[in-house]
Amino acid sequence: MDETGLLTAYRTMRTIRAFEDRVHQEFAKGDIPGFVHLYAGEEASATGVCMHLDERDAIASTHRGHGHCIAKGVDVREMMAEIYGRRTGSCRGKGGSMHIADLSKGMLGANGIVGGGPPLICGTALAAKMQGTGGVGVAFFGDGASNQGTTLEALNLASVWNLPAVFVAENNGYAEATSSSWSVSVDNIADRAAGFGMPGVIVDGFDFFAVHEVAGEAIERARNGGGPTLIEVKFTRYYGHFEGDQQTYRSNEVARAKQESDCLKAFRAKVTANGQLTDAQLDEIDREVDQLIDESVAAALAAPEPGREDLETDVYISY
Repeated sequence: MDETGLLTAYRTMRTIRAFEDRVHQEFAKGDIPGFVHLYAGEEASATGVCMHLDERDAIASTHRGHGHCIAKGVDVREMMAEIYGRRTGSCRGKGGSMHIADLSKGMLGANGIVGGGPPLICGTALAAKMQGTGGVGVAFFGDGASNQGTTLEALNLASVWNLPAVFVAENNGYAEATSSSWSVSVDNIADRAAGFGMPGVIVDGFDFFAVHEVAGEAIERARNGGGPTLIEVKFTRYYGHFEGDQQTYRSNEVARAKQESDCLKAFRAKVTANGQLTDAQLDEIDREVDQLIDESVAAALAAPEPGREDLETDVYISY
């Protein structure tokens, strides 16, 4: 990866981290409505996958969707406004955190339905195949969703129809508060791929470069007519399942992950040690990202809420 690509990767991961850390702080103030599920700690997954995507491609997300949005190019200011429920948001303040979306960017939306994303991606992948666009559909889902019938049916359908689809199981170890070691019948979610006639790959979710390589191979395979792939990304989420989660089901694993495995620290250490980037370059990105987040929060707080006239908009679509 060249210097431009490395800087882009760091900026994306750093933006996700700063965005989530700030939302964590702002939510505690009581000004953000609804539920919030944060993606901090998982940045290498969304970034490593979405760097291979372009305007032809679509992704489906989960209830933990902020990172996927940012990685797919959704405007950060509009995202923050959406989370605050403001009219300037990407969904005009009517979706909020769990339903944040931007179809113009190929981001089909965060989804409060566990396992709701994979079937949507079969649709976008089928459309891309029939229209010959070269597009790929990517579904992100968690270890809990890996047990849902919708996910398993989507995996089967993608293989039967040989769709240009990639399924990314983001295994952070817990479906809410239930350990995946209790709820998943196999040691690895990726092992299930064999039952659907597709490759299954396991990757270290703290290692951006590993995720980027595995995702690149899967996406290229899909574009070239090789069919779907199931990728399992393993890592640790830094915050609770939702904001307010007391996390009594976890011990010191988060502190250990932050100290020993953090994807941003690992990325910085690698690219500065081999001379590809300098600390000064990365520090400048840190400053720019922090300024962007500050501006996004200020703009969101100043923006109007949806009015009564907004109630009947965005209900139907005309083809």
